[in-house]
Amino acid sequence: MHPFWITAFLDSAPAHHQETVGFWQEATGYAVSPPRGAHDEFASLLAPDGDPYLKVQRRHAGADRIHLDLHVTDPLAAADAARVAGATIVADRGYVVMASPAGFVFCLVDHAASRVPAATVHGHGSASRVRQVAIDVPRASYDRELAFWTAVTGWSLRQSVVAEEFHVLDAPAGHPLGLLVQRLGADDTGEVRAHLDWGTTDRAAETERHLGLGARVLAQHRHWTVLADPNGRAYCLTDVAP
Repeated sequence: MHPFWITAFLDSAPAHHQETVGFWQEATGYAVSPPRGAHDEFASLLAPDGDPYLKVQRRHAGADRIHLDLHVTDPLAAADAARVAGATIVADRGYVVMASPAGFVFCLVDHAASRVPAATVHGHGSASRVRQVAIDVPRASYDRELAFWTAVTGWSLRQSVVAEEFHVLDAPAGHPLGLLVQRLGADDTGEVRAHLDWGTTDRAAETERHLGLGARVLAQHRHWTVLADPNGRAYCLTDVAP
């Protein structure tokens, strides 16, 4: 059972959750919903048009991370299929919390969503939108993790022409986010993690805009720029259309 929508959650350590929300609200140009959850820990970033596909969570403890919600018609049936593909169930809270073979956390939910927001045009004229989640996988786990996400999404897989360590899972029409599975370098033996990739019409202008909001540049590449938000969360601005 494959997802009909994917939501990316920006999970933040409690000490700087509000600062994180403020930065990403300004960067996206989206409003923030009223908080919800037993401890008011969840909120959505609301585009002027379309359904939410970026949300925020204040963690009770732990460092910043990203997790995914996979929207499916039957979370329990989807959980069974994900287990066959190699996932483990972490918790059943009415929605099913799972971990991929390499340990990346995701949830199976049945919330309705179908309208993809348009790119946001900013004051200087460039347009941008978060358009992809990159799952960064240690080398030893890469092949299994790649096979897992291919099976769970049912999306077509292709080798990126930009870098040999990238494989792209192309989301069908009507999805707000694609997936990229990145093989980390041999010297990176940390845990599986993820970052967000933006599409832009003017990467240089968008970089300057993000710097004005408090981000900093970590690295510059031919087709993308790596930045960190004010609390150190890495993300990329790319030349891909938003």
